[in-house]
Amino acid sequence: TYAPKLILLDISDINCIQDVAKEILNCYGCVDILINNASMKVKGAVQSISLELDKKIMDANYFGPITLTKAVLPNMISRRTGQIVLINSIQGKIGIPFRAAYAASKHAAVGFFDCLRAEMEEFDISVSTVNPTFICSYHRQPAPGNWEASIWK
Repeated sequence: TYAPKLILLDISDINCIQDVAKEILNCYGCVDILINNASMKVKGAVQSISLELDKKIMDANYFGPITLTKAVLPNMISRRTGQIVLINSIQGKIGIPFRAAYAASKHAAVGFFDCLRAEMEEFDISVSTVNPTFICSYHRQPAPGNWEASIWK
């Protein structure tokens, strides 16, 4: 058994993910199961959400999980074993008003992990996508003009 080790990661900061994955692999030698469960969302009309915020949501919900997955995947492939899980959202299957950036990022993630599932079959690596319905998330009320605070994490 291994003693637990806490490693902090901001999944929306794509630049630090490789270093975190390297630290994990150096510490434990492998990753048997990767569960991608981080997410950010924002509620608002398409015309009121900035492109900057759209990109931040896409980084956290799409590029973050695929970057982390790609960082540990070579180790899983070389061992010909592993399991990758994406905890996504029902909004990865259907869109609803005032959640365009969130739904788009979740749709993209579903597409990526569906393709990955087919590609990893030959290596005996299991890839699962879980799309739960609406859940209660932590939310901070924004200060006027502070879009960052309107993000659910």
